[in-house]
Parts: sequence; C-alpha cells; structure tokens
Amino acid sequence: MSCTYDSSSQEDKTHTDSNLSAYQPKEYVELEHPEWSKNATIYEVNIRQYTPEGTFAAFEKHLPRLKQLGVDILWLMPIQPIGEKNRKGTLGSYYSIKDYYDVNPEFGKLEDLKHLVRKAHAKGMYVILDWVANHSSWDNSLATNHPDWYSKSKEGHFQSTPWRDYDDIIDFDYSHPGLRKYMTDAMAYWVKETDIDGFRCDVASFVPIDFWENARKELQAIKPVFMLAEAADRDLHKRAFDMTYAWSLWDHLHDITTNNKSINGLTEGYIAEHVSTWPRNAYRMNFVDNHDKNSWEGNQVSNFGDGLEAAIVLTATMDGMPLIYSGQEAGLDRSLRFFDKDTIQWQNHKIGGLYSRLFQLKHVNQALWNGRWGGEMDRIKNDQMSKVISFSREKNNDKVITVVNLSNQQTPVKLESQYHKGTYTELFSGVEYAFTDSTRFDLAPWSYLVMVKQK
Repeated sequence: MSCTYDSSSQEDKTHTDSNLSAYQPKEYVELEHPEWSKNATIYEVNIRQYTPEGTFAAFEKHLPRLKQLGVDILWLMPIQPIGEKNRKGTLGSYYSIKDYYDVNPEFGKLEDLKHLVRKAHAKGMYVILDWVANHSSWDNSLATNHPDWYSKSKEGHFQSTPWRDYDDIIDFDYSHPGLRKYMTDAMAYWVKETDIDGFRCDVASFVPIDFWENARKELQAIKPVFMLAEAADRDLHKRAFDMTYAWSLWDHLHDITTNNKSINGLTEGYIAEHVSTWPRNAYRMNFVDNHDKNSWEGNQVSNFGDGLEAAIVLTATMDGMPLIYSGQEAGLDRSLRFFDKDTIQWQNHKIGGLYSRLFQLKHVNQALWNGRWGGEMDRIKNDQMSKVISFSREKNNDKVITVVNLSNQQTPVKLESQYHKGTYTELFSGVEYAFTDSTRFDLAPWSYLVMVKQK
C-alpha cells in the first residue's frame, strides 16, 4: 500500500497565519520605559565629595551647570544613614545602610532632599536613588528585630557577602517574604515621599529576580519609574530593569587604551554580542568611569591615557546611555577616597565640553536615542579593521557615522561607504565631508570623527 504526500497542500497549510502564529518573533523586554528616557543621559552624584559642605543644598547649586552640560538623570549615591559598627574609614561606605527610612544627617534633612528633587524636576531633570537591597550595616535595627532575615554562617553568625571584601555589611536572605515586603515598601516610601523617579540598585544580580520584578510592578503603580541594575544580566531587562551595566565595554576600552590591545576584543567580544544577542529595547549604560572604577581605596585606576577622548566618543555615540561620574567633566585624574572626605576640585575642562557637545547631539538626533527609539549600529568595513572602528546609526531622517582611531599610530583609512553616500557635517570641526563608494581619512593617533548627515 503506498502513501501519497501532497507537498503543495502541506505548504499551503503551513503558511496560513494561524499556523504561523506560534513562530512570530516576540519582544523580549516586556516592561515599558518612561517616555522621557528615550534620549536621556545619566550622571552619578557623589554628594559627600561634590562640595566642601557635602550636602544636598550645596549640590543643588550645581544643577544649572549640569543642565547646561546635558544631564537628564541624576543618580544619587545612597542617601541613608551609614552604619557605625565595623565602619570603614572615618565616614564609612555609602553602601552600609543603617536605616532604610531616614536621611544621612551629613547630607541634610528629608526636606532638603525633597527640595533638591523639586528643583531638578523644574529644570526637566530626573532623580534616581541608589538602593542597597542585598545587605545592610551590622547595626541596622533589622539585625536586632528580624535576625532571621539575614543569611548566617555555618556557626549561625551574621556574615558578609561571600567572596567579597565587605566586612562592614551583612547579607540578607531573600527566602523570607517579610523581608521582601519590607524592602519593597521602603522603596515605595521614597517614591511617594520625595517624588523620585526610580532607583539604581546595587549588586542587583545578587538579589532574586522575582523580587525585582514584583518591586517594579508595585513602584510602577505609583508613577512611571526608571530602574538601573548594577549587573550585566539580560534576564533583568524582561520585567524589572530598564538598564544594566556595560561592564565588558569598559574592560575592552581600557585594554585598548592602556595595554595597546587591538580592537578585535571590542568588536568581536562586545559589539558583536550586543548586536546579535542583546534585547533590542534593553538599555545598557556606557561609561569610562564610575565609583566602582574610580573610588575604591588604593585603587588608582588609569584614566585611559591619550585614548580617553576616543573612548568617551564611542560610549556616547554607540548603542546605550552614556554616564558621567562626578568630577569627570572637570578632568578628574585621580581616584576619590571612598570612606573619607575628598572634595572634588572643580574647573572648566575640555572633557566637559566634549560631553556637552555629544549630549546636545544625542538629545536632538534620533539615530543616537536609546533602545528602540534609536538606530541600530551598522558596521562600516574599512581597511584598518584592527585599529579603526567605524559604524553608522540611522533612525527616521537622522543618521550619524562615527569613525575612531583606537591606536597610537597615524592611520590612513579607507571606508567601504557605498551604502552611506551623501554629505555629512563633522560634529566638532564643522567640516563637510562627501561620502562616495569609498571614503578616505588620515587619522591622527586616538582621533575621532562624528559625522551628521545633512538633510
């Protein structure tokens, strides 16, 4: 007995909409970003070191300057009281929280924080607080009132985060529903009481993801919030966090600028992974400095040497949201002390001007916007692929091409630019360039071009 296979009939069946519904691509990111984050930049505020006074009120005087710089989101490092037991240094770590419902008296009062938030909002800026959910100080009242909420050593004692030099803190145990409710309620308190716009969450990947997803849901019921995770985990983007850290981008740029590595690690190890596997609407935070890379006691981190400006241009024009750390725009060239007073010396500096120009472009040019609001990175091949990175981003009628010489050598380069024909204006020099089938440049060491297509 023979069987007849009707391929045409089967083909018709498999191509009906109903049969294909299970195969339709789905957006991985299910949360909705605040609309105001579409072209935003972010700035990390170290209140203690920002001014001689180290207060909210003193920092508030810098808001006009930061607005002019192009800052949109102000990330305040933890503002709660700092533990005294097992404290490091004279002032202790911001991340050793003694009371989740109070303000560090060194910075001012609750009303001072509220006033700062109101002033920031009046200037069209947004404020997020650093939140430490993974651990508390030894002398937090929770250690006395709810000792069961903490993880314990084999001997039954409080313990710090395993494998970390965090002796001034003790770890929570998130298997307890009571802890989860307490921490979520505390976060909601700050949103309701001070009208902040979200949180940067310390060591977010050390805390269960289902806690964060529920916290986001409850906070979102109060107002649209922006959530930044100190982590590089794509799973956090689905229902919890708008943005995570581009840690490996920093690593690759640092290797290139200080260890003379080729750009292959950057292009193949980070950008290829980002373009191919990272959710399109998941923001990543791009930076050349932050408190982790700058501030730990005795950790004198390189400032990227002669390649600093090139690295900044990349972090501000590639996919992701660029970050400035306190003092970076003033040319800060040393690590700030983390546990003691160490005031930033403010001055006008070319780095501030560089960021300002890049941020101005990001705000008005949709190609550089964040997530799905912006353009994808399209690599432009060239004949110096181990030294020069070149790419375009395009969205609607906006297009930007970035070309950066990531080497300490004078480098003639030819771009395969047949798909990018047109006239472009270079952002910093104002010089016009006509792109043809192949476009040539003679790039000085560590030089860069950011070209905006004329409409």
